[in-house]
Amino acid sequence: MESQETSRAPNGKRDDHGAQSFGERIDRVSGSAQQAWTRTRDAFDDIKGTLDIDGRVRRNPYGTMAAAIGIGYVLGGGLFSRLTARILGLGLRVGIRLAALPVIKDELAGFAESFGAGDGGGGAAEGGVRRRKTKQSNQNKDKETEP
Repeated sequence: MESQETSRAPNGKRDDHGAQSFGERIDRVSGSAQQAWTRTRDAFDDIKGTLDIDGRVRRNPYGTMAAAIGIGYVLGGGLFSRLTARILGLGLRVGIRLAALPVIKDELAGFAESFGAGDGGGGAAEGGVRRRKTKQSNQNKDKETEP
């Protein structure tokens, strides 16, 4: 009969020090894991120093939090979801309205002025022009009445 201390090595041969070789393997794996952890920590510290994350957080905590939430959303797979499509659609509609509204307003005002000037008066668009003139004339009257 075999003793309990005797075990089989990975190559199939008997090894009287099976517990010791198993301990050595654990030490070797533990050492390599510790080296990997140290290298990862050093790399993270280098990136942290390069990006000045601590300084950015102190200078702009809300912006840093928004960036972290955005990065987490993208890394979490939210980029190609229905929610993202709805948010982008709403943002695009609002952005176009806000960007296009001043342009359309200026074009309509120019059209109204040219239409009112060529018409000779009496047009519906002329009311907007009269209001502007009235505000200007009221401001001029106020300046004339002040001592």
